[in-house]
Amino acid sequence: MSGIWTIVSAITSFAIAGLLGIWLVPFLQKKHFGQTILEEGPKWHKGKQGTPTMGGFMFIAASIAATLVCVILFHLTGTDSRGIAPETPLQSVKIYAGLFMAAAYGAIGFIDDYVKVAKKRNLGLTPKQKLVLQFAVAAAYLFTLYLFGEKTDTYIPFYGMLDIGILYYPISAILIVGIVNAVNLTDGIDGLDGSVTFFAGIFVMLMAGYTARTGLSIMSAAIAGGCLGFLIWNFNPAKTFMGDTGSLYLGGYLCALLFGLDLELFLIPICLVYIIEMFSVILQVTYFKLTHGKRLFKMSPIHHHFEMCGWSEVKIVVVFSIVEAVCGAGSLFLLLGNGKSF
Repeated sequence: MSGIWTIVSAITSFAIAGLLGIWLVPFLQKKHFGQTILEEGPKWHKGKQGTPTMGGFMFIAASIAATLVCVILFHLTGTDSRGIAPETPLQSVKIYAGLFMAAAYGAIGFIDDYVKVAKKRNLGLTPKQKLVLQFAVAAAYLFTLYLFGEKTDTYIPFYGMLDIGILYYPISAILIVGIVNAVNLTDGIDGLDGSVTFFAGIFVMLMAGYTARTGLSIMSAAIAGGCLGFLIWNFNPAKTFMGDTGSLYLGGYLCALLFGLDLELFLIPICLVYIIEMFSVILQVTYFKLTHGKRLFKMSPIHHHFEMCGWSEVKIVVVFSIVEAVCGAGSLFLLLGNGKSF
């Protein structure tokens, strides 16, 4: 029965996200919640000026609804044919606290998007304001896990569990905020963030299934299905953008999944595409300052570099999605090869 709820979660989330767009896109257009395109961005992006933003509400509503309904139904059905029982209290808390963390990051993104829309500019909250709020959310999430008995050890492939004591909390907070911002930076062309996250969700779902964390398998399937439904409206040419509302939510959601599985370090291979995007920006800015105006890439994040090299948006999405699929498969095989037991 546990596998059935995972499938139901994916289908339900896909349906909600896809159907929600029928109402949400015209609503955003009516409210004039259009995207303002950066002046320094690719010139051909100017044609996207005014495209409705905050479309991320599609997969936010879809993934939360599908997860809550299917997890509750799974808990009510008890053990399945393999004897897999509903989660322990801590495992259940990780699901609900994880959803809350993702939603809180989505709220930060909504504030940022709303400021942009209200002031008709591409800059919303200041970087300092964003970081303070993001670390506050990470701290609240980690404190909640601490209250319910979360340990300070983490799984290291080829080694096992390593207890890092009090350092677990600041390192975890930095990791969460870093991933959230990396996912945010990846949202720059039609369909990219949604496609990459779809594949990330699929492979985390398989990892959760292998470790018998059915609730997290359901949660992973929900975000994969939600992203796929959203891509109906976001794939090139996009009818709506997810905005910071959606991208920050996705970052928080992925962190919740891997922290829920006690596989925090697996965020690195699973989120490698996002991390490369983030470091391309860091390298570009650093190189620009050190060389007094020279550029390492034609434009950053790196997906814009490939655009400037002549790649179409669809080609970039396909290539980046393949890279994400390889990273996800590698993460899964790494887990299987280490025989991680829970």
